[in-house]
Amino acid sequence: MNPIFVEAVVGGKTVRLETGRMAKQADGSVVVWADGTVVIATAVASKVSKPGVDFLPLTVDYQERAYAAGKIPGGFFKREGKPSEREILNSRLIDRPLRPLFPEGFFFDTQLIASVISIDRGGISDVMAVVASSAALYVSDIPFMNPVAAVKVGCVDGTFIVNPTLDEQERSTLDLVVAGTRDAIMMVEGQGNEISEETFLSAIDLAHKSILPLIEAQEKLRAMAGKEKRPLPAVPIPPKVMDMVESMGAPRLREALKIAVKQERQEQTAQILGDVREKILQEFSASSPEMVVEEREIFNAFHELERRIMREMILDHKVRADGRGLSDIRPITIEVGILPRTHGSALFTRGETQSLSVATLGTSDDEQRIDALEGESTKRFMLHYNFPPFSVGETKPMRGPGRREIGHGNLAERALKPVLPARDSFPYSIRLVSDILESNGSSSMATVCGGSLAMMDAGIPIKSAVAGIAMGLIKEGDRIAILSDILGLEDHLGDMDFKVTGTENGITAVQMDIKITGITVELMREALQKAREGRLYIMEKMKMALPSSRNNMSPFAPRILTLKIKQDKIREVIGPGGKVIRGITEKTGAKIEIDDSGLIQIASTDEVAAQKAIDMINQIVEEVQVGKIYLGRVKTVADYGAFVELFPGTTGLCHISQLEDRRVEKVSDVVSEGDLILVKALEVDRQGKIRLSRKEAIAEVGADREVRVGSGR
Repeated sequence: MNPIFVEAVVGGKTVRLETGRMAKQADGSVVVWADGTVVIATAVASKVSKPGVDFLPLTVDYQERAYAAGKIPGGFFKREGKPSEREILNSRLIDRPLRPLFPEGFFFDTQLIASVISIDRGGISDVMAVVASSAALYVSDIPFMNPVAAVKVGCVDGTFIVNPTLDEQERSTLDLVVAGTRDAIMMVEGQGNEISEETFLSAIDLAHKSILPLIEAQEKLRAMAGKEKRPLPAVPIPPKVMDMVESMGAPRLREALKIAVKQERQEQTAQILGDVREKILQEFSASSPEMVVEEREIFNAFHELERRIMREMILDHKVRADGRGLSDIRPITIEVGILPRTHGSALFTRGETQSLSVATLGTSDDEQRIDALEGESTKRFMLHYNFPPFSVGETKPMRGPGRREIGHGNLAERALKPVLPARDSFPYSIRLVSDILESNGSSSMATVCGGSLAMMDAGIPIKSAVAGIAMGLIKEGDRIAILSDILGLEDHLGDMDFKVTGTENGITAVQMDIKITGITVELMREALQKAREGRLYIMEKMKMALPSSRNNMSPFAPRILTLKIKQDKIREVIGPGGKVIRGITEKTGAKIEIDDSGLIQIASTDEVAAQKAIDMINQIVEEVQVGKIYLGRVKTVADYGAFVELFPGTTGLCHISQLEDRRVEKVSDVVSEGDLILVKALEVDRQGKIRLSRKEAIAEVGADREVRVGSGR
């Protein structure tokens, strides 16, 4: 077994691509080594396409093996289960730059599996999976002809870093993934702390230069071990069918595509397709009975005609399907605080896309616990995106969130995360839910806008409002049109979906997917500039609805008060078997959490109850201050003095000589068990023993003060 390998240096680190040792029965198999991270990717495509399939049935699965980090999976069965959210997101990360590069007409079941089989804290298993998957396709006999590579770019202390480690990523103000071919950029995804457009473009330019060694390595590997590519069966639309569809349907379709209302437009388009189909089938049956025309061919021809007309309207007449100009944004309406019992809510509507966003505040107990290969962590900010079928007028089974919903939610979450207040100043966990009630494109960007408003309505002191916009592209040769705030139709029939979110100060998140063979940095610069203009316009609309975060939180939101105690006092607050803390909870109704550092969080919807819990804890952890006068209760009387409890768990000795300013023969002549007396703390020695004096306390405040305070307790 002699594996074939090549090496490339990226970001100062050596990356090795190897084939011929593992998974040799797959159509293509490549293992990528990067320090302690190892990813194996396999590519398999069926030899026969299924009847009636007129799309690329591509499945991509990214999976992380627990053994890669020397772990045994949790749970009852002790084995890997359904994909985690990170695995789903990385599967999409691989899919998006590769899918557009499959040849037109390749309708064969294709599966890519990328498995992480060893991992360190390099933090690049996701981009290495993109490289491994592309290489597996490229060396296989599958007709995938254009290799793709991906890198991460971070920014630490103002300096760009290619493929930063996990430790560097934690300190970075930029987290960007860029995938591309030798000549063009295929995909961009990332987040930043309000970075400028120029900084963003500089990072992309660096990333594109950095992927070239990985592209060259794949080309070398194919030259050394690549298989002969299988022929691609031609599945053109018959010219006669295309001509008939165009002559019968073009005039009506041009008018239908000008209808602004989505459902009306779809109904008209479906009616035209039905009429054209019926006429063509009748004509073929009457004039050419020996020829067989498939309904799929008619549908494909009609879809191609629809695509041509829409693009022609935009490129030649600068008019879009709903009548807007290229840079026009759909009408926006905003309502905030519409749900009476929630902590914060907003209804954001842009054209025929509508998001109901709701913010909920919780305590640290509500944080999401994440068990990743690199270690366990918690997540205080969660955004969940739901896309019910009624939002597009369809019926479908209601199941759990799909890959698309997880991906859209993650994008919106990353867009809003940079403006969240620090945990120290705002110790709440935050859950945002975006229910898409209507959809005609850009629903994830509506989620960003609605989510930002819902947090402001909840009184969360975010740094700034965040708005998002989806940009589109129509490109035919040298003719280019960039579209602002794209519709679903423009996303479907266009060449790019470029989502940009940010504040007035800069970009917080981006996601770009394209359907052509790539775009240049210059084209991205123009798209980013128009995205900024659109973002600021939307921001003004949001400010009109809610200029800033509310000063007060909802009365139904928990109030969290924090208290820091010494670590050696934690045991006293908790008590034996949790008795003390349970008692405080029962008396106040507050929720109390204590971490190992001694930080206590008290949460309650009743601020008075929360403060009462704070006071009770302070009594427990209070430390004696020398020179201070306390009202204490006599716990025990001895021949030599009285033991006085100053506060729960803290007792000192008042010696017989310190009871009064005269000679005392018997302690019981002055005090008895259960008495409340004033004492002054004289000393706390190294062993923590407390020396008290009643006579000095009385000398300072008077005996009548002792009686009055004692009788009132």
